[in-house]
Amino acid sequence: MSYDFDTLKVQGGYDASLHNNAVSVPIYQTAAFGLGDSYRADRLFSFSEDDPIYTRLSNPTVDILEKRLAALHGAAGAIALASGMAAVSYALLNAAGKGGRILTTARLYGGTVDAFTSIFPDIGLEIDIIENPDDVSAFERGLKSNTRAIYIESLTNPFATIPDMNKIAGIAHSRKIPLIVDNTIATPYLLNPFEYGADVVVYSATKGLSGHGNVIAGAVIESGKFNYGSGNFPHFERPLWFLRGTDNIERNILQVFPKTPFTGRLRAVHLNYLGAALSPFDAYLVLLGLETLSERVSKQVANALAVIQYLENSPHVKWVCHPAAKNNPYKSLAEKYFPKGAGGVLSFGFKGTEEEKRRFLAATKVFGYQANIGDARSLIINPTETTHVELTPGQRELVGLGTDTIRLSLGLESPKDLIADLEQAFKEVFG
Repeated sequence: MSYDFDTLKVQGGYDASLHNNAVSVPIYQTAAFGLGDSYRADRLFSFSEDDPIYTRLSNPTVDILEKRLAALHGAAGAIALASGMAAVSYALLNAAGKGGRILTTARLYGGTVDAFTSIFPDIGLEIDIIENPDDVSAFERGLKSNTRAIYIESLTNPFATIPDMNKIAGIAHSRKIPLIVDNTIATPYLLNPFEYGADVVVYSATKGLSGHGNVIAGAVIESGKFNYGSGNFPHFERPLWFLRGTDNIERNILQVFPKTPFTGRLRAVHLNYLGAALSPFDAYLVLLGLETLSERVSKQVANALAVIQYLENSPHVKWVCHPAAKNNPYKSLAEKYFPKGAGGVLSFGFKGTEEEKRRFLAATKVFGYQANIGDARSLIINPTETTHVELTPGQRELVGLGTDTIRLSLGLESPKDLIADLEQAFKEVFG
């Protein structure tokens, strides 16, 4: 049968009869799994069988999470990792290979942008940044002969801007390279990037996917439709000794993982040797969070709409950035990509001095002063001094990020109480 999203988020990827009929997904808290005998070991280590060997590479609890994420996206495969940054880093390294470049924008999580200069160049991965991602033709002009992927966020942090994903995917595919989309803020409930041309989707599962601020996790998901055998990705076509079959003949990634070459290579190379494995217990926490994904995100979107209306009428607010705000330039793209709403993260400009802004942040009681987003609790932060502190002045200018910016991540509380909390905080500062 073909199941709807809300059925898959609760039951996808799990067959209780294979797990002693446990109603809830069991936590397989073990480092290793019995190999049986040397003949079965030969099959396991030659990828002829895919049962778990060692939890760094695969684990039944983690495997169910991966299958559920793939099912929610209608995708070929997924791999769960120990953090969102591991997911981003592994995905970009996997696409680029040796000597490849990634084309992207500055409208990304601050840590990702900082990695572009502090880590990736040291290991041979060069990054090219589009200055104005609203100009889709800029992606065409930014491509180079060794560009191996385009990387964007579907709904950006902290201003909730929206790239025209479908058109950017067309540009990527015209050059036979994949489009990689960070869908962390949107979650698959609000947007499935594969429906608009994405080839790989990454998540910080720490955020909306798990939704309770109690786990660090990441995920990479692939459509299974992109051709990595075009000649642009020799690292996928090169035979490797450790991928040899039982006949001791070397094989390449495309031969061993024909349906899931991207996540297959991530598992065999990056996860295997760099080791950012997600623990079984953390996979269990993400699975629990997924069960309420639709309900949580729907409430967060509704709370965002209520708070936006309040902020737009506050004398202490310069501007509000969210596709649902008045005169927002992304309204038409939001109608195209986000008919259920453009998420629960928004930013506004504080009308006051730096000291008054800091007093305002300290005065909130319902909003927690935290750097996370997508939590069941509503959160508030000043990005320039915290989540985006790594950005240089030039990068901040590209993003449009000023020191007056305050970011909100709406949770599940009463919208009445959230608005009253902001109101009392403004009164605490301005009387």
